[in-house]
Amino acid sequence: MTVVIPPSEATDPSTAGLPGNEEFWVEPTAAEDEVTSLDIPEAVARDAREFGEYARTGGWAFALKVARSVRPGGQVAGETPKVSAKEFAELAGCSAERVMRYYKAWDKAADDGLVPHFEVLVPGKDIELPDSDVWLSYYSSRSRAASERGTAITAAAEAEGIRPTKALEVAENPTALRAAILADPSTAQAARTALLDRVKEDPALQTELARDIARTDELKKAVASATQAASRIGYVRGIVENGQVKTPAGQTIDAPAELRAEAERHLSLIDELDDDEEAGQWASEAYDSVKDLVVQTVEADPELRVQERRSKFYSSLQKATKVFEELTFDDVEDIDTIYEDDMLQRLEELQTAIATCITALRKAANN
Repeated sequence: MTVVIPPSEATDPSTAGLPGNEEFWVEPTAAEDEVTSLDIPEAVARDAREFGEYARTGGWAFALKVARSVRPGGQVAGETPKVSAKEFAELAGCSAERVMRYYKAWDKAADDGLVPHFEVLVPGKDIELPDSDVWLSYYSSRSRAASERGTAITAAAEAEGIRPTKALEVAENPTALRAAILADPSTAQAARTALLDRVKEDPALQTELARDIARTDELKKAVASATQAASRIGYVRGIVENGQVKTPAGQTIDAPAELRAEAERHLSLIDELDDDEEAGQWASEAYDSVKDLVVQTVEADPELRVQERRSKFYSSLQKATKVFEELTFDDVEDIDTIYEDDMLQRLEELQTAIATCITALRKAANN
């Protein structure tokens, strides 16, 4: 707390120490402030000043150092106290290319009237600098905007309605992008959507993603589950949209009204799910419910039931024929090397079953 003391009391030494004239703390004068500031190391004070300068101006603070110290093109060394970009880079311990990126950024801003031209700048003399927010509009790290890659990123950013400098900055720092994806679900969602859009037109990326999935057990399981759910939903949707359905034996029939109504009911529930909701369980319930009705439909129609049994028998016969045709001894030089007792037993049982089946079919053919 600061107590104001009348000048007469504060300056009269004769009243010091007398009762009623206790000592009070008086706010330091400007001169005392200067003395206090001398206790701060100069290196610390300089860092603080430079930090504040950069916080206000961003890259402009460094660009000014280049702009006022590097001579413009066309001027010879004797005409100015400034040095070449190469000499400045050597003094700074960096590349001339980096110096020129700052130089070009300043040049563009000068053309827009945002900063003075090089010719009027004096080495070591400070000027008022633009706000830091506009720095990236002029500065292009590693000449990124001029490259083919930079041009593509710029065009994509403009198509999305954002500033190209933002997209270019992200592209220059993939580690930061990775960190954001790992830490933030919304960023991961945006990255996933972008990858899906890109993969449609990028065969190489399609192949790489397929390999990544094949090599990752968790992804393989997730893909298998999602594929199954999509297939089941497609089965139900086909009933609603086409009015037809495949039976377990593979024949296509017209879906009865009751079956279509049940399919529509399940499909409407699935379509109402949010994007982040798991559809697997809903797809399984819809598929099982519809399949039960298909079986009931087949069993309720005698003619359809016969057709179903015929289709199932013929399908099994085709599969058995194909499997038996693949059974061959052509590649075995000596049959004794592969012989097992149960081989002969199984073939004899198969022969008996086939003979019985043939007899039954011949009997049916004669009726």
